[in-house]
Amino acid sequence: MKLDILIGMGVGVFAFLQVMGYNMLPIGLLLVGAYLFWTYVLSRQVLKNGNGVSITTTAINFDDIGGQSVAKKELQEALDFLLYSDRMKALGIRPLKGILLSGPTGTGKTLLAKAAAKYTDSAFLSVSGSEFVEMYAGVGAERVRGLFRRAREMVRKEKKTSAIIFIDEMDILGAKRGSNVSHHEYDQTLNQLLVEMDGLKSDQDAHILVMGATNRLEALDSALLRPGRFDRQVKVDLPDKEGRIAILQIHTNNKPLAKTVNLEDIAHETFGFSGAHLESVTNEAAIFALREEASEITEHHLHEAVEKVMLGEKLDRKPSAEELRRIAIHESGHAMLAEKFRPNSVAQISIRSRGNALGYVRHYPKDDLYLYTQAMLEEQIMVALAGALAEEELLGTKSTGAMGDYEQALNLVEKLLLAGMSSLGVTDVSRLSAEQRQPVTRVILKELEERTMESIKENKDVLLRITEILADQETLSGDTLRKYIQPVA
Repeated sequence: MKLDILIGMGVGVFAFLQVMGYNMLPIGLLLVGAYLFWTYVLSRQVLKNGNGVSITTTAINFDDIGGQSVAKKELQEALDFLLYSDRMKALGIRPLKGILLSGPTGTGKTLLAKAAAKYTDSAFLSVSGSEFVEMYAGVGAERVRGLFRRAREMVRKEKKTSAIIFIDEMDILGAKRGSNVSHHEYDQTLNQLLVEMDGLKSDQDAHILVMGATNRLEALDSALLRPGRFDRQVKVDLPDKEGRIAILQIHTNNKPLAKTVNLEDIAHETFGFSGAHLESVTNEAAIFALREEASEITEHHLHEAVEKVMLGEKLDRKPSAEELRRIAIHESGHAMLAEKFRPNSVAQISIRSRGNALGYVRHYPKDDLYLYTQAMLEEQIMVALAGALAEEELLGTKSTGAMGDYEQALNLVEKLLLAGMSSLGVTDVSRLSAEQRQPVTRVILKELEERTMESIKENKDVLLRITEILADQETLSGDTLRKYIQPVA
């Protein structure tokens, strides 16, 4: 932007002097020539030094990766085409040219690519998709050609038969053509990648396999996904409970765990965590043990680490006594309704500031659920609304502390609409205007607010009891909380 402003000012001064009678043509030609020469030299320098390619010898095996048994099995089956190419050739099977790993961030896509290189004894080249995009014309396409050329050189140098090129952030390099209207360099770079993949043949000295990783599969150009380019798409999803146990075991192998630690309990309360999150949990737990000068990592350290990874570090800020009481009422409302709908579901309730939260209720997921009924979604909405309604019942007013709760409630209402669980029935919600959707949303929320308030009024004594204890102790475990409250009707 600054360069554009300077160029514009220069053109303005040039025109002004020309109008004033100065002969600026020789100087103008000299400046244009200097600019073109500078651009050429700099672009060549970018091509020479800025390739961002990492060549590594990886020692990672598939056994070192936990929680992805399905992805590993599917990937190993695809890699057997590389290992047993002679057998495949005898059956007339063409070699695979590309494997695309897709899934959320932190699930182990890069680790799987490294393990694939070890499994097939291939040279391994890793590069990010962002490394191919430059402001200089032709640089990205030249980098693609150079990458494949370098892979062949590595095969000859290391005396191997194959190479794996791993491209992370594939959605940057392989974005749908035309999506970057003002920058045709993206399209040229993608076109060059398609040409290189089409040129991969089984009778070449070096068999090159391209592996890509993305968490935005919908953003990729359809030409990349057709057979003959990325022949296999492997879904690398968030681990289930058994997978989380396996990941925790891998990351605690080099750490002194207390004998009382039950990793199944930690896996139970980390639903939705990726492998990267779980590695961070074990690392933070070790840091907590170090702070306390403990010789072993206890379950307490691991629970604290889960909270830190989930919510952030504890903060020093201290709300006033009036604010603390309001926060205690708010969180007690959430906890009471949660226990009503799912007994023994509250893991901890706290009014200590952590991250962006002044207070929080942490829940145990009952199981790894992937389907929700209408009743389950409505109960979650009522739990989200309970904090603000508890404030209104006991203090007469609500506060801005409920903004996040309302956002969560609205997202859950959206799921009801999309699943055909509203008065709209089964319909294309995206085609409805705000005027059509808003009345239905208001009706759902009003009905659930009334049901939530009714439950709060019926159990006002229980709510007050929880509030007083929480305001005094600031944090309660779920088990301790349940000792103080009677079953909520």
